[in-house]
Amino acid sequence: MKDSTRATAAAVDAVFRQESRRVLATLIRLLGDFDLAEEAMQEAFRAALEQWPREGLPANPRAWLVSTGRFKAIDSIRRHARFASMDEHAEFIAAIATPDDDSTADETLEDDRLRLIFTCCHPALSADAQVALTLREVCGLNTEAIASAFLVPAATLAQRIVRAKAKIRDARIPYQVPEPEAWPERLDSVLRVVYLIFNEGYSATSGEALLRIDLSSEAIRLARLIAMLLPQEPEVRGLLALMLLHESRRNTRVDAEGRPVLLEEQDRSQWNRAFIDEGIALVRAARMEPGHSAYTIQAAISAEHAQAPQAHDTRWHHIVQLYDELRLHDESPVIELNRAVALAMCAGPQAGLWCIDAILARGDLSDYRWLHSARASLLERSGHIDDARKAYQRAIELTSQDADRKFLQSRLAALEERRQEGP
Repeated sequence: MKDSTRATAAAVDAVFRQESRRVLATLIRLLGDFDLAEEAMQEAFRAALEQWPREGLPANPRAWLVSTGRFKAIDSIRRHARFASMDEHAEFIAAIATPDDDSTADETLEDDRLRLIFTCCHPALSADAQVALTLREVCGLNTEAIASAFLVPAATLAQRIVRAKAKIRDARIPYQVPEPEAWPERLDSVLRVVYLIFNEGYSATSGEALLRIDLSSEAIRLARLIAMLLPQEPEVRGLLALMLLHESRRNTRVDAEGRPVLLEEQDRSQWNRAFIDEGIALVRAARMEPGHSAYTIQAAISAEHAQAPQAHDTRWHHIVQLYDELRLHDESPVIELNRAVALAMCAGPQAGLWCIDAILARGDLSDYRWLHSARASLLERSGHIDDARKAYQRAIELTSQDADRKFLQSRLAALEERRQEGP
Protein backbone atom coordinates (compact mmCIF):
# COMPACT_ATOMS: atom_id res chain seq x y z
CA MET A 1 0.00 0.00 0.00
CA LYS A 2 1.38 3.43 -0.97
CA ASP A 3 2.14 5.85 1.85
CA SER A 4 -0.43 8.36 0.53
CA THR A 5 -3.14 5.69 0.34
CA ARG A 6 -2.27 4.45 3.82
CA ALA A 7 -2.40 8.01 5.17
CA THR A 8 -5.77 8.62 3.54
CA ALA A 9 -7.17 5.39 4.97
CA ALA A 10 -5.99 6.49 8.41
CA ALA A 11 -7.62 9.88 7.88
CA VAL A 12 -10.94 8.27 6.88
CA ASP A 13 -10.75 6.03 9.94
CA ALA A 14 -10.14 9.04 12.18
CA VAL A 15 -13.06 10.93 10.62
CA PHE A 16 -15.28 7.85 11.06
CA ARG A 17 -14.45 7.64 14.76
CA GLN A 18 -14.95 11.36 15.35
CA GLU A 19 -17.80 12.22 13.00
CA SER A 20 -19.79 9.11 12.05
CA ARG A 21 -22.50 9.55 14.68
CA ARG A 22 -22.93 13.24 13.77
CA VAL A 23 -23.14 12.32 10.09
CA LEU A 24 -25.67 9.58 10.81
CA ALA A 25 -27.83 11.84 12.98
CA THR A 26 -27.98 14.47 10.26
CA LEU A 27 -28.75 11.88 7.58
CA ILE A 28 -31.58 10.48 9.71
CA ARG A 29 -33.04 13.99 9.90
CA LEU A 30 -32.68 14.51 6.16
CA LEU A 31 -33.88 11.07 5.08
CA GLY A 32 -36.38 10.30 7.82
CA ASP A 33 -35.37 6.63 7.94
CA PHE A 34 -32.83 4.94 10.21
CA ASP A 35 -31.88 2.10 7.91
CA LEU A 36 -31.66 4.25 4.79
CA ALA A 37 -29.46 6.74 6.68
CA GLU A 38 -27.20 3.93 7.96
CA GLU A 39 -26.78 2.57 4.44
CA ALA A 40 -26.14 6.07 3.06
CA MET A 41 -23.49 6.77 5.69
CA GLN A 42 -21.67 3.53 4.92
CA GLU A 43 -21.76 4.33 1.20
CA ALA A 44 -20.42 7.81 1.87
CA PHE A 45 -17.45 6.49 3.82
CA ARG A 46 -16.83 3.91 1.10
CA ALA A 47 -16.78 6.73 -1.43
CA ALA A 48 -14.35 8.65 0.78
CA LEU A 49 -11.92 5.74 0.69
CA GLU A 50 -12.09 5.78 -3.10
CA GLN A 51 -12.07 9.52 -3.78
CA TRP A 52 -10.01 11.17 -1.05
CA PRO A 53 -6.73 9.50 -2.12
CA ARG A 54 -7.20 11.13 -5.55
CA GLU A 55 -8.81 14.41 -4.56
CA GLY A 56 -7.37 14.99 -1.11
CA LEU A 57 -9.11 15.44 2.24
CA PRO A 58 -12.01 17.93 1.87
CA ALA A 59 -11.96 21.12 3.92
CA ASN A 60 -15.09 20.00 5.80
CA PRO A 61 -15.17 16.17 5.87
CA ARG A 62 -18.47 16.01 7.74
CA ALA A 63 -20.24 18.22 5.20
CA TRP A 64 -18.77 16.18 2.35
CA LEU A 65 -19.99 12.95 3.93
CA VAL A 66 -23.49 14.31 4.58
CA SER A 67 -23.78 15.57 1.01
CA THR A 68 -22.42 12.35 -0.46
CA GLY A 69 -24.64 10.24 1.79
CA ARG A 70 -27.70 12.22 0.75
CA PHE A 71 -27.10 11.56 -2.93
CA LYS A 72 -26.17 7.93 -2.31
CA ALA A 73 -29.60 7.61 -0.67
CA ILE A 74 -31.24 9.13 -3.75
CA ASP A 75 -29.43 6.61 -5.95
CA SER A 76 -30.59 3.80 -3.67
CA ILE A 77 -34.23 4.93 -3.80
CA ARG A 78 -34.15 5.17 -7.59
CA ARG A 79 -32.46 1.79 -7.87
CA HIS A 80 -34.99 -0.03 -5.71
CA ALA A 81 -38.15 1.75 -6.83
CA ARG A 82 -40.16 0.28 -9.68
CA PHE A 83 -40.33 2.53 -12.73
CA ALA A 84 -44.13 2.80 -12.51
CA SER A 85 -43.95 4.11 -8.97
CA MET A 86 -41.20 6.67 -9.44
CA ASP A 87 -43.70 9.52 -9.30
CA GLU A 88 -44.46 8.53 -5.70
CA HIS A 89 -40.82 9.12 -4.81
CA ALA A 90 -40.26 12.26 -6.83
CA GLU A 91 -41.29 14.70 -4.09
CA PHE A 92 -39.22 12.88 -1.46
CA ILE A 93 -36.18 12.75 -3.73
CA ALA A 94 -36.53 16.44 -4.51
CA ALA A 95 -36.73 17.26 -0.80
CA ILE A 96 -33.63 15.35 0.23
CA ALA A 97 -31.70 16.55 -2.84
CA THR A 98 -32.15 20.17 -1.75
CA PRO A 99 -29.00 21.50 -0.02
CA ASP A 100 -29.55 21.96 3.70
CA ASP A 101 -27.43 24.64 5.34
CA ASP A 102 -28.12 23.26 8.81
CA SER A 103 -26.59 19.89 7.89
CA THR A 104 -23.14 21.45 7.65
CA ALA A 105 -23.45 24.01 10.43
CA ASP A 106 -21.39 23.89 13.59
CA GLU A 107 -22.95 22.35 16.68
CA THR A 108 -25.89 24.41 17.92
CA LEU A 109 -28.09 24.20 20.97
CA GLU A 110 -30.58 21.81 19.38
CA ASP A 111 -28.13 19.82 17.30
CA ASP A 112 -28.96 16.70 15.33
CA ARG A 113 -27.77 14.25 17.96
CA LEU A 114 -29.94 15.90 20.59
CA ARG A 115 -32.90 15.67 18.20
CA LEU A 116 -32.04 12.03 17.65
CA ILE A 117 -31.96 11.30 21.38
CA PHE A 118 -35.42 12.80 21.87
CA THR A 119 -36.73 10.79 18.94
CA CYS A 120 -35.27 7.59 20.38
CA CYS A 121 -36.74 8.47 23.79
CA HIS A 122 -40.26 9.08 22.56
CA PRO A 123 -42.87 7.84 25.10
CA ALA A 124 -44.43 5.62 22.41
CA LEU A 125 -41.39 3.35 22.80
CA SER A 126 -40.76 1.10 25.79
CA ALA A 127 -38.06 2.22 28.24
CA ASP A 128 -35.69 -0.60 27.24
CA ALA A 129 -36.23 0.13 23.54
CA GLN A 130 -35.48 3.81 24.10
CA VAL A 131 -32.13 3.08 25.70
CA ALA A 132 -31.16 0.31 23.28
CA LEU A 133 -31.99 2.40 20.22
CA THR A 134 -30.11 5.44 21.50
CA LEU A 135 -27.01 3.44 22.37
CA ARG A 136 -27.09 1.89 18.89
CA GLU A 137 -27.88 4.97 16.80
CA VAL A 138 -26.44 7.86 18.82
CA CYS A 139 -23.35 6.11 20.20
CA GLY A 140 -22.71 3.48 17.57
CA LEU A 141 -22.40 0.59 20.03
CA ASN A 142 -22.81 -2.79 18.39
CA THR A 143 -25.66 -5.10 19.30
CA GLU A 144 -23.43 -7.45 21.32
CA ALA A 145 -22.11 -4.64 23.53
CA ILE A 146 -25.60 -3.30 24.22
CA ALA A 147 -26.91 -6.80 24.93
CA SER A 148 -24.09 -7.30 27.41
CA ALA A 149 -25.04 -4.07 29.18
CA PHE A 150 -28.69 -5.20 29.32
CA LEU A 151 -27.80 -8.77 30.31
CA VAL A 152 -30.01 -10.12 27.49
CA PRO A 153 -29.23 -12.28 24.42
CA ALA A 154 -27.98 -10.36 21.39
CA ALA A 155 -30.86 -11.69 19.25
CA THR A 156 -33.40 -10.34 21.74
CA LEU A 157 -31.72 -6.96 21.74
CA ALA A 158 -31.57 -6.85 17.93
CA GLN A 159 -35.30 -7.50 17.67
CA ARG A 160 -35.96 -4.77 20.22
CA ILE A 161 -34.08 -2.27 18.07
CA VAL A 162 -35.83 -3.40 14.87
CA ARG A 163 -39.25 -3.01 16.49
CA ALA A 164 -38.35 0.43 17.84
CA LYS A 165 -37.31 1.66 14.39
CA ALA A 166 -40.52 0.30 12.89
CA LYS A 167 -42.56 2.05 15.58
CA ILE A 168 -40.90 5.39 14.82
CA ARG A 169 -41.49 4.92 11.10
CA ASP A 170 -45.07 3.67 11.31
CA ALA A 171 -46.17 6.18 13.95
CA ARG A 172 -44.38 8.97 12.08
CA ILE A 173 -42.68 10.13 15.25
CA PRO A 174 -41.13 13.52 14.45
CA TYR A 175 -37.38 13.94 14.47
CA GLN A 176 -37.15 17.00 16.71
CA VAL A 177 -36.63 18.36 20.20
CA PRO A 178 -40.18 18.59 21.60
CA GLU A 179 -41.85 21.75 22.79
CA PRO A 180 -41.19 22.65 26.45
CA GLU A 181 -44.55 21.33 27.65
CA ALA A 182 -43.60 17.84 26.45
CA TRP A 183 -40.25 17.77 28.26
CA PRO A 184 -41.34 16.27 31.60
CA GLU A 185 -42.61 12.99 30.11
CA ARG A 186 -39.37 12.52 28.20
CA LEU A 187 -36.78 13.87 30.62
CA ASP A 188 -36.33 10.75 32.75
CA SER A 189 -35.67 8.61 29.68
CA VAL A 190 -33.31 11.16 28.15
CA LEU A 191 -31.25 11.49 31.34
CA ARG A 192 -31.15 7.73 31.73
CA VAL A 193 -29.85 7.36 28.20
CA VAL A 194 -27.23 10.09 28.59
CA TYR A 195 -25.97 8.43 31.77
CA LEU A 196 -25.77 5.04 30.08
CA ILE A 197 -23.75 6.63 27.28
CA PHE A 198 -21.42 8.05 29.89
CA ASN A 199 -21.12 4.72 31.70
CA GLU A 200 -20.12 2.95 28.50
CA GLY A 201 -17.38 5.54 28.05
CA TYR A 202 -16.36 5.45 31.70
CA SER A 203 -16.13 1.66 31.82
CA ALA A 204 -16.57 -0.07 28.46
CA THR A 205 -18.54 -3.31 28.56
CA SER A 206 -16.19 -5.03 26.11
CA GLY A 207 -13.03 -4.55 24.07
CA GLU A 208 -9.40 -3.90 24.90
CA ALA A 209 -9.68 -0.38 26.35
CA LEU A 210 -11.46 0.31 29.62
CA LEU A 211 -12.10 3.96 28.75
CA ARG A 212 -13.93 5.36 25.74
CA ILE A 213 -13.26 9.06 26.07
CA ASP A 214 -15.36 9.87 23.00
CA LEU A 215 -18.50 8.52 24.68
CA SER A 216 -17.95 10.04 28.13
CA SER A 217 -17.14 13.42 26.57
CA GLU A 218 -20.20 13.19 24.34
CA ALA A 219 -22.46 12.43 27.31
CA ILE A 220 -21.12 15.44 29.20
CA ARG A 221 -21.62 17.64 26.14
CA LEU A 222 -25.21 16.44 25.75
CA ALA A 223 -25.90 17.02 29.45
CA ARG A 224 -24.64 20.59 29.10
CA LEU A 225 -27.01 21.13 26.16
CA ILE A 226 -29.95 19.79 28.16
CA ALA A 227 -28.98 21.94 31.15
CA MET A 228 -29.08 25.00 28.88
CA LEU A 229 -32.53 23.98 27.66
CA LEU A 230 -33.85 23.21 31.16
CA PRO A 231 -31.96 25.38 33.66
CA GLN A 232 -34.76 24.97 36.21
CA GLU A 233 -34.42 21.16 36.46
CA PRO A 234 -32.14 20.17 39.40
CA GLU A 235 -31.74 16.56 38.22
CA VAL A 236 -30.17 17.73 34.97
CA ARG A 237 -27.57 19.62 36.98
CA GLY A 238 -27.26 16.63 39.30
CA LEU A 239 -26.49 14.30 36.40
CA LEU A 240 -23.98 16.74 34.90
CA ALA A 241 -22.30 17.05 38.31
CA LEU A 242 -22.15 13.27 38.69
CA MET A 243 -20.50 12.79 35.31
CA LEU A 244 -18.03 15.62 35.81
CA LEU A 245 -16.96 14.26 39.20
CA HIS A 246 -16.47 10.78 37.77
CA GLU A 247 -14.66 12.11 34.71
CA SER A 248 -12.32 14.16 36.90
CA ARG A 249 -10.54 10.89 37.79
CA ARG A 250 -10.13 9.70 34.20
CA ASN A 251 -6.37 10.22 33.87
CA THR A 252 -5.66 8.15 36.97
CA ARG A 253 -8.08 5.26 36.46
CA VAL A 254 -5.79 3.05 34.36
CA ASP A 255 -2.07 2.28 34.60
CA ALA A 256 0.50 2.29 31.80
CA GLU A 257 -0.72 -1.14 30.65
CA GLY A 258 -4.34 0.01 30.57
CA ARG A 259 -5.35 -1.95 33.68
CA PRO A 260 -7.77 -0.40 36.22
CA VAL A 261 -6.35 1.43 39.22
CA LEU A 262 -8.44 1.19 42.39
CA LEU A 263 -9.87 4.44 43.73
CA GLU A 264 -7.79 4.31 46.90
CA GLU A 265 -4.60 3.87 44.86
CA GLN A 266 -5.16 6.73 42.40
CA ASP A 267 -2.92 9.81 42.41
CA ARG A 268 -5.39 12.44 43.56
CA SER A 269 -3.03 15.27 42.64
CA GLN A 270 -3.72 14.34 39.00
CA TRP A 271 -7.49 14.62 39.28
CA ASN A 272 -9.10 17.35 37.17
CA ARG A 273 -9.72 20.14 39.68
CA ALA A 274 -11.78 22.22 37.22
CA PHE A 275 -14.25 19.34 36.78
CA ILE A 276 -14.31 18.75 40.54
CA ASP A 277 -14.98 22.41 41.37
CA GLU A 278 -17.73 22.64 38.76
CA GLY A 279 -19.27 19.35 39.86
CA ILE A 280 -19.30 20.27 43.54
CA ALA A 281 -20.88 23.67 42.80
CA LEU A 282 -23.58 21.99 40.69
CA VAL A 283 -24.40 19.33 43.27
CA ARG A 284 -24.59 21.87 46.11
CA ALA A 285 -27.02 23.99 44.12
CA ALA A 286 -29.12 20.96 43.13
CA ARG A 287 -29.24 19.65 46.73
CA MET A 288 -30.84 22.92 47.83
CA GLU A 289 -33.81 22.44 45.49
CA PRO A 290 -36.81 20.19 46.32
CA GLY A 291 -36.94 18.45 42.94
CA HIS A 292 -33.61 16.63 43.19
CA SER A 293 -33.40 12.86 43.49
CA ALA A 294 -31.17 9.96 42.44
CA TYR A 295 -28.59 11.59 40.17
CA THR A 296 -28.02 14.45 42.59
CA ILE A 297 -27.55 12.08 45.53
CA GLN A 298 -25.11 9.96 43.53
CA ALA A 299 -23.24 13.17 42.68
CA ALA A 300 -23.10 13.99 46.38
CA ILE A 301 -21.51 10.58 46.99
CA SER A 302 -18.95 11.21 44.27
CA ALA A 303 -18.27 14.65 45.76
CA GLU A 304 -17.33 12.98 49.06
CA HIS A 305 -14.55 11.10 47.26
CA ALA A 306 -13.48 14.21 45.34
CA GLN A 307 -13.15 16.29 48.51
CA ALA A 308 -11.10 13.74 50.48
CA PRO A 309 -7.40 14.76 50.22
CA GLN A 310 -6.36 11.11 50.63
CA ALA A 311 -8.30 7.85 50.54
CA HIS A 312 -8.11 7.43 54.33
CA ASP A 313 -9.79 10.86 54.73
CA THR A 314 -12.99 9.66 53.02
CA ARG A 315 -16.09 10.09 55.18
CA TRP A 316 -17.43 6.58 54.65
CA HIS A 317 -20.14 6.91 57.33
CA HIS A 318 -21.55 9.89 55.46
CA ILE A 319 -21.42 7.96 52.19
CA VAL A 320 -23.42 5.11 53.76
CA GLN A 321 -26.01 7.67 54.88
CA LEU A 322 -26.20 9.05 51.35
CA TYR A 323 -26.75 5.52 50.01
CA ASP A 324 -29.57 5.09 52.51
CA GLU A 325 -31.09 8.30 51.14
CA LEU A 326 -30.54 7.09 47.58
CA ARG A 327 -32.37 3.82 48.26
CA LEU A 328 -35.53 5.86 48.93
CA HIS A 329 -35.43 6.86 45.25
CA ASP A 330 -33.87 3.76 43.70
CA GLU A 331 -34.18 0.29 45.24
CA SER A 332 -31.85 -1.22 42.64
CA PRO A 333 -29.70 -4.11 43.90
CA VAL A 334 -26.71 -2.34 42.33
CA ILE A 335 -27.26 0.56 44.73
CA GLU A 336 -27.49 -1.96 47.56
CA LEU A 337 -24.20 -3.49 46.41
CA ASN A 338 -22.47 -0.12 46.37
CA ARG A 339 -23.79 0.59 49.86
CA ALA A 340 -22.41 -2.76 51.02
CA VAL A 341 -18.93 -1.81 49.78
CA ALA A 342 -19.14 1.57 51.56
CA LEU A 343 -20.37 -0.13 54.73
CA ALA A 344 -17.39 -2.49 54.61
CA MET A 345 -15.07 0.50 54.56
CA CYS A 346 -16.42 1.90 57.80
CA ALA A 347 -17.75 -1.19 59.64
CA GLY A 348 -15.39 -3.90 58.41
CA PRO A 349 -15.45 -6.40 55.55
CA GLN A 350 -17.78 -8.85 57.26
CA ALA A 351 -20.54 -6.23 57.46
CA GLY A 352 -20.27 -5.73 53.72
CA LEU A 353 -20.22 -9.47 53.05
CA TRP A 354 -23.45 -10.01 54.95
CA CYS A 355 -25.17 -7.44 52.73
CA ILE A 356 -23.72 -8.89 49.51
CA ASP A 357 -24.67 -12.44 50.48
CA ALA A 358 -28.20 -11.22 51.19
CA ILE A 359 -28.38 -9.84 47.64
CA LEU A 360 -27.24 -13.18 46.22
CA ALA A 361 -29.67 -15.09 48.46
CA ARG A 362 -32.53 -13.23 46.79
CA GLY A 363 -31.23 -14.28 43.38
CA ASP A 364 -30.19 -10.75 42.40
CA LEU A 365 -26.96 -9.88 40.50
CA SER A 366 -25.80 -13.50 40.36
CA ASP A 367 -24.34 -12.81 36.87
CA TYR A 368 -23.02 -9.34 37.69
CA ARG A 369 -19.22 -9.34 37.61
CA TRP A 370 -18.88 -6.35 39.91
CA LEU A 371 -20.72 -8.16 42.70
CA HIS A 372 -18.37 -11.13 42.54
CA SER A 373 -15.25 -8.96 42.32
CA ALA A 374 -16.41 -6.90 45.31
CA ARG A 375 -17.24 -10.06 47.22
CA ALA A 376 -13.82 -11.51 46.36
CA SER A 377 -12.07 -8.41 47.68
CA LEU A 378 -14.03 -8.48 50.96
CA LEU A 379 -13.42 -12.22 51.38
CA GLU A 380 -9.72 -11.62 50.82
CA ARG A 381 -9.71 -8.85 53.42
CA SER A 382 -11.51 -11.19 55.83
CA GLY A 383 -8.88 -13.90 55.35
CA HIS A 384 -11.19 -16.34 53.52
CA ILE A 385 -8.65 -17.05 50.80
CA ASP A 386 -10.27 -20.12 49.21
CA ASP A 387 -13.66 -18.44 48.98
CA ALA A 388 -12.04 -15.29 47.62
CA ARG A 389 -10.31 -17.32 44.91
CA LYS A 390 -13.63 -18.82 43.81
CA ALA A 391 -15.26 -15.39 43.74
CA TYR A 392 -12.43 -13.94 41.63
CA GLN A 393 -12.76 -16.86 39.21
CA ARG A 394 -16.50 -16.25 38.91
CA ALA A 395 -15.92 -12.55 38.25
CA ILE A 396 -13.37 -13.39 35.54
CA GLU A 397 -15.83 -15.78 33.89
CA LEU A 398 -18.40 -12.98 33.68
CA THR A 399 -15.99 -10.33 32.36
CA SER A 400 -15.90 -9.52 28.63
CA GLN A 401 -13.80 -6.38 29.09
CA ASP A 402 -10.11 -7.15 28.46
CA ALA A 403 -8.63 -4.59 30.87
CA ASP A 404 -10.94 -5.64 33.70
CA ARG A 405 -10.19 -9.31 33.06
CA LYS A 406 -6.43 -8.70 33.23
CA PHE A 407 -6.87 -6.74 36.45
CA LEU A 408 -8.95 -9.50 38.05
CA GLN A 409 -6.48 -12.12 36.87
CA SER A 410 -3.64 -10.18 38.50
CA ARG A 411 -5.60 -10.01 41.76
CA LEU A 412 -6.24 -13.75 41.57
CA ALA A 413 -2.57 -14.46 40.85
CA ALA A 414 -1.52 -12.37 43.86
CA LEU A 415 -4.04 -14.22 45.98
CA GLU A 416 -2.69 -17.59 44.78
CA GLU A 417 0.83 -16.53 45.78
CA ARG A 418 -0.44 -15.52 49.20
CA ARG A 419 -2.29 -18.82 49.49
CA GLN A 420 0.83 -20.83 48.65
CA GLU A 421 2.93 -18.90 51.12
CA GLY A 422 0.51 -19.86 53.86
CA PRO A 423 -0.05 -18.06 57.18
